[in-house]
Amino acid sequence: MTRETRHFCTYFDHRFLSRGLALHHSLLEHCPSFHLWVLCLDEPVHDELLGLSLPHVTLVPLSELEADDSELLKVKGGRTRVEYYFTCTPAWPLWLFNHAPHLYMITYLDADLFFFADPAPIFEELGERSVGIISHRFPSSMRWRECYGIYNVGWVSFRRDENGIACLRWWRERCIEWCHDRQETGRFGDQKYLDVWPELFDGVAVLKHPGANVAPWNLACHTLNCVDGRVMSCGLPLIFFHFHGLRRVWRWLVDPNLGTYGSRITPVFRRYVLMPYLVCLRTTATTAEDALPAGGRDMNAGRHLWLRWLKSAAAVLLGLLRGTITVWIGRGA
Repeated sequence: MTRETRHFCTYFDHRFLSRGLALHHSLLEHCPSFHLWVLCLDEPVHDELLGLSLPHVTLVPLSELEADDSELLKVKGGRTRVEYYFTCTPAWPLWLFNHAPHLYMITYLDADLFFFADPAPIFEELGERSVGIISHRFPSSMRWRECYGIYNVGWVSFRRDENGIACLRWWRERCIEWCHDRQETGRFGDQKYLDVWPELFDGVAVLKHPGANVAPWNLACHTLNCVDGRVMSCGLPLIFFHFHGLRRVWRWLVDPNLGTYGSRITPVFRRYVLMPYLVCLRTTATTAEDALPAGGRDMNAGRHLWLRWLKSAAAVLLGLLRGTITVWIGRGA
């Protein structure tokens, strides 16, 4: 592999399989030369991916990471599943640097990202600097959410140099010490630690491209349109969207989690951003349930079924009226 090959890493379990497959599909479509390293967080997802033989993908079972990182494995019993996954975030790219000496840079990606254009402009902006992070870019009315982190973990790049490795090792040590799914002073999961990187380490780039990491929490700050078949964000190509919190709420109804952050589904967002992602999820799964598991409570269990059904139906109707829930075509393109 040449230096021009972009190396990305991600992780997911069987619950996020369709999202991971969609991420890979979007990289195939838009990144000319890449390799995706996948940490398989459970055996079902490893077995499924192994059978698919995806191009430009290397699979690593979680057990291999744990075998080489006794400190990581030691804290597993004291963390919930999602907290342990968060704890793995910095350990995973550090493991790759230790086991793949040809890697000159690695970029961690959340599995629910979806690319709409070549990420080359992001790497051009990063230049020769050691670490690349992207702020949440909350609108002013949402700035209070920075208590969960100024920067988002969805995209984090590390170069194999003194500053990059030092930052990555520091992050891993902090997550081993404490990594929980709750907010405390200066801490929240694996994410809040990023706040201090620009002060603690040299060579940290806060990436500004308006098409990078557009997400439910900052969509209100971005003007989306389509020009000659390309989705644009504030006049530049939309490179990737972060589909955080996307869920199927009722058969063919989907909530892209915009309402949580005060945004609505616009015609441009629905047609050129959301629907291509949903179609990709559907085509990489055998059933709609596999493509996008339903969120919320199990409405088929427990007492007072009718009351839960009524509340859920009311919430869906309200979401449709407010423009925060949309119909999923669901059966493919």
